[in-house]
Amino acid sequence: MAGTILDGRRISAEIRQELRERIAALEPHGVVPMLAGFLVGDDPGLASYIRLKEKAAVESGLKSEMHRLVAGCTQEELLNTLGKLNDRPDVHGIFVQLPLPPHIDENLVLSQVAPAKDVDGLHPESVGRAWLGQASFVPAAPAGIMEMLNRSGYGDLRRRHAVIVNTDSFVGKSLAACLTRDNVGASITLCHPDTPGIAALTRQADLLVVAVDRARFVTADMVKEGVIAIDFGSNYINDPAAQQGYRLVGDIDFDAVRHKAEAITPVPGGAGPMTVTMLLAHTVLAAERSCALR
Repeated sequence: MAGTILDGRRISAEIRQELRERIAALEPHGVVPMLAGFLVGDDPGLASYIRLKEKAAVESGLKSEMHRLVAGCTQEELLNTLGKLNDRPDVHGIFVQLPLPPHIDENLVLSQVAPAKDVDGLHPESVGRAWLGQASFVPAAPAGIMEMLNRSGYGDLRRRHAVIVNTDSFVGKSLAACLTRDNVGASITLCHPDTPGIAALTRQADLLVVAVDRARFVTADMVKEGVIAIDFGSNYINDPAAQQGYRLVGDIDFDAVRHKAEAITPVPGGAGPMTVTMLLAHTVLAAERSCALR
């Protein structure tokens, strides 16, 4: 029997409706959540993603202020603008679109975002608090995955094994910090995708999360019966039958793995739609904290 599809679009729509209600509750306090972001350079893919965040913010009732700097801007120019946003009480959430140009120190820039406004969860203080199980923002991808699991009835993972095929700070490490919190309680294995014999590890997973951007990297023989499979991959493959001549697929062979899974996310429409929504949710939470409502 095919596994349940975890519908990220539906869950995201539910969250955004809840955010509208929370934003309305802030009106008597004279607060409208404001999300501010930085884009350095003119990469078309990053520019498109910034526009998506702007559109989502406005449609959900937030204010949006995006700062677009030329690729050759100095690090000092970026930090100066960032410092002003840190000091503005009407700005509640700040993110820096990565990657930055090579002449700008990403770690330095991220460390200068005020932790209370660090809605991307990449400030060292945010990372440390997450690993200590303390309240903090975490990157939107793991936040979205956790929200999806919770709302789908899979939030309690005590005595269960989570295998994450990703070791970066945006997904793997941050998600591991979330999954090891006391109220979740999973045992964790973090895997690099090039680990020899990786199938022996993925077959142990009760929860399998894959984010490697390799089309259909995980096949049916790499998972066990009853797995909860979360696919955060994004890959375009040639498809003459598609109108554009290509289509989007994930890192998991969806059709094959679904027949072994208890639950699985599709691509598109699974974990992806949750990321921008969680960025908005973090901004609303930061606004609520600014007037002591949370």
